[in-house]
Amino acid sequence: MAFSLYDATIPSYQQILSAIGGLLGKAEAYCDERKLAAEELIQARLAPDMLPFAYQVKSTAVHSLGAIEGLRKGVFSPDMTPPPQTFPALKAKIADTLAALEAIDAAEINAFLGRDMRFAFGERQLNFTAENFWLKSKLR
Repeated sequence: MAFSLYDATIPSYQQILSAIGGLLGKAEAYCDERKLAAEELIQARLAPDMLPFAYQVKSTAVHSLGAIEGLRKGVFSPDMTPPPQTFPALKAKIADTLAALEAIDAAEINAFLGRDMRFAFGERQLNFTAENFWLKSKLR
């Protein structure tokens, strides 16, 4: 059986993003039930040195669809735009990402196998193959 880059990535992205969508629904309901300002959860951090929940949600989209877009261009650079700041906007980000992933053809993803690409962030430049970037990279 041949290795399928699509099967190794896209279903996992979809599962994670769907779970995040569910978490957003629960978080929003929790705020409504407790009369808690949504911003309190959206800006919450599990640890002092961790970025806020909104950033973590945005990152799930960036590290899935953004990685695909990076492979299409041959270079991935982190998305430094601010994350959405409301539950409806966060849910829309996840829904839009899921819809875009659903529309991707497996043949396109599998064609990336062995393709060179680069991670670029400021002065930092790291070279990868598509599969190493998606499956094995650990940026230090």
